[in-house]
Amino acid sequence: MRRVATFPPVPEQLDLLLKGTEACVQREELEKKLHRAAKTGKPLRVKVGFDPSAPDLHLGHTVVFRKMRHFQELGHEVVFLIGDFTGMIGDPSGKKLTRPQLSREDVERNAETYKAQVFKILDPKATVVDFNSRWLSALGAEGLIRLAAKYTVARLLERDDFAKRFAAQKPIAVHELLYPLCQGYDSVALTADVELGGTDQLFNLLVGRDLMREWGQEPQVVMTLPLLVGTDGAEKMSKSLGNQIGVAEPPDEIYGKVMSISDDTMWSYWTLLTDLRPAEIDALRAEVAEGKAHPKKVKMQLARRLVSDFHGGDAALRAEEQFEKRFAGAPGAVEAEYFSIGRAVDSGLEVKVRENTPVVDVLVKCGLAASKNIARQKIREGAVATSEDGIVWRKVESPAECFDLQPGSTKHLRLGKRFKRIGFGDPPSKSSSSSSSEDPS
Repeated sequence: MRRVATFPPVPEQLDLLLKGTEACVQREELEKKLHRAAKTGKPLRVKVGFDPSAPDLHLGHTVVFRKMRHFQELGHEVVFLIGDFTGMIGDPSGKKLTRPQLSREDVERNAETYKAQVFKILDPKATVVDFNSRWLSALGAEGLIRLAAKYTVARLLERDDFAKRFAAQKPIAVHELLYPLCQGYDSVALTADVELGGTDQLFNLLVGRDLMREWGQEPQVVMTLPLLVGTDGAEKMSKSLGNQIGVAEPPDEIYGKVMSISDDTMWSYWTLLTDLRPAEIDALRAEVAEGKAHPKKVKMQLARRLVSDFHGGDAALRAEEQFEKRFAGAPGAVEAEYFSIGRAVDSGLEVKVRENTPVVDVLVKCGLAASKNIARQKIREGAVATSEDGIVWRKVESPAECFDLQPGSTKHLRLGKRFKRIGFGDPPSKSSSSSSSEDPS
């Protein structure tokens, strides 16, 4: 039996729930549902589905977790739906080719990892965990055919990725066409009031509205969240692009990567990854714009919050202390990690690297940038600098610039808040090395 609940005023709820959302279909329906919940004391049922297609989550995945938590904090019921059935189909959203199907063993293993990570954001006591195999497996062949009869192929081909693949004469497997129908039927089975998802999920979520009408149910409200930009400030966060911040990464890594994002990118992180109200974020932005607060200090607050979410407050403070030692020239600062570009081993042979190596190449070789494209972008943004001693820094002005380094000497190279000491061969003795300094910007 559902509990009778009290809720904050509807305008206050909308202020938090619509923060950072890309679309709300339909807002007036959401407002109506919230008013009804306030009158009856019956919480909204908010559905979010996750196909456990990979074992590890990054901050981009947690954007929708955060919105789920907002609903929880306002007193509504959140259903964390694990797509153990749909995960074996594979969501074709945004895919140019047919996606490989996962085995049940892969799905179950990944699902356990998801549950462990999602509860770093959500309240486990206030979260309903369900599996869509519970009703989709029970449909059987006859039920699946009857479900397919509720939708036309023409409607499915309106989906952008299907339309592009069809026009390009690339294969679309029949099981892929079933995916949005199965996801939509999840909403019918749960009688969802609201469904959340990324912007790339909009079509699938709207199918849920259509199918609920077919079953005589009140359509769910659809709310989509933006795709989080990665640490490069250009592409969506993705492990394949090397611009991700993993939920399970150590505190120092999370803190340092957050500090490496640009000042502009920082504000989308505040909006999508924290519980601050829009007015509070606007106040922070105003303080920075008026010179009352330094962007670095505001970014440090953000990094502390995010590390605290996944590792606790004590770990966040330790990560900040370590960061200050490494990157702010504090007493006891540790030396920069050394990387040699003058001795590369390829098939067992020593390869001589040119003294005047392009900075773009060095950024990739030493691991500061995941690709040459990302390195060029960061240089254009003014996020790359070099230093002879780790104290006085000079920004790299052009992607065409070379890293002028003589054998026997070292030089610092920095991207955002991360840097390394570059040299040829073995590192010089510690007495001749230098430590890091304040960011050149």
